[in-house]
Amino acid sequence: MNQSCHNFNPEINFLSELSPTEISWDQHRSMAEDLAVLYNRNIKFGKYADRINGCSGYLKFGVDADQGKLVLKEVWFCRCRYCTVCQWRRTLKMRAMMYQNIDKIIQSHPTHRWVFLTLTVKNPHVSDTRQTLKEMNAGWQRMVQSKRFKGVVDGFIRTTEITRPEKKSERMNVHPHFHAMLLVKSTYFNRDYINQVEWTDMWIKAMRLDYYPQVDIRAVKPNPRKTVDENKSKLHGAVLETFKYSIKPFDMLAYDDSGEWLHEITTQTHKMRFIATGGVLRGILKSDDEITNEDMIHITDDDLERSKDNGERIGFSYMAQYRRYVYNPKLNEYAEP
Repeated sequence: MNQSCHNFNPEINFLSELSPTEISWDQHRSMAEDLAVLYNRNIKFGKYADRINGCSGYLKFGVDADQGKLVLKEVWFCRCRYCTVCQWRRTLKMRAMMYQNIDKIIQSHPTHRWVFLTLTVKNPHVSDTRQTLKEMNAGWQRMVQSKRFKGVVDGFIRTTEITRPEKKSERMNVHPHFHAMLLVKSTYFNRDYINQVEWTDMWIKAMRLDYYPQVDIRAVKPNPRKTVDENKSKLHGAVLETFKYSIKPFDMLAYDDSGEWLHEITTQTHKMRFIATGGVLRGILKSDDEITNEDMIHITDDDLERSKDNGERIGFSYMAQYRRYVYNPKLNEYAEP
C-alpha cells in the first residue's frame, strides 16, 4: 500500500482498485444481490432475501505493513446455505483445512495413496432431489460397508454437488453427484486394484440400479520425475475438485424462471449434510454447521497474522449502485498511540 487509505474519497475509491486481489468480494457480493432478488419473488423465501441482503454489507481490514496488503478482520455472514458469499468463504475454509491436514495424513500413512472418485445417478426432477439424495446416501453406506471397499480404502472424504442440466428441456431437473477422495492401501495399485468397470458395478449394486450410471475414478499418483511440490500440487487439484460449491452460483441464476428452481432446491436440501468423512479420515473436517463466522474470516489459521494486529481498521461498504465495495472512512478504527 503506497498511500494512506485515510486520504481516499469514499465516492471514487473501490476496494478492488486499492487491492486488486480482493475483487472476489465484488463478484460474490453482487451475485448474492441477484440471488436475494430471486428469493424475494416468493413470499415464503423472503427471510432468505433479508438475510442475504444484510450479508457482508461492510468489510473491515487490518494492514499487514510488512507485505503491504489488507487483511480481513471483521464482517458479518448471513450463513444461508446458497448465499454466494457464504458458499465461497465456506469452500475456501474447507479447502484450507484439507491443505493443512494433507502433510499429516501423508506422514502417518506414508505408503498409502489417493484416488478421486465421482459417482452419479440419472437426473431427477428438482422436486425429487431430497429423496434422490437420501437414496444416494444409503447407497454410499452400503458400498463403504462392502468387503471389497473396506479391503482397500482406509479413509474417505465425500462431498455432494448439485448442478443444473444445460439442456432447456431439463432446466427443472438436477444432476446430483458425489465427489470422494479415497485414501487407499499401497496394494490398491497392484493385487487389489479396482478398475472403472468394477467401481461402476459396485455403485450399481449399492444403489440397486437397473441402468449404468456415469462413474469416474482417477488415481492421484506421485510422479517420481516430479518434485515434491509438483506432486503436492496434483493432490491439491483433487482437493479443489472435491471441495467445490455445493451448487454453482450460475446454476441458481441461469434461467429466467422467477427463482422457481432455486426455491425448490432450497426446500429440498434444507438441513441436509453435504460432507461425510470416514475411516482414518473421520472428523478431519468441520461440518458446515460447525464453521463459525470467525472461521470464514480467517481462512488460514495464521497466528502470526493475528499477532501483528494493532487494532487499526480500514472500512469498506458494499454499494449496490456500483455493485462494488467502496472505501468508507466512517467504519475506520485507529490504533491507540
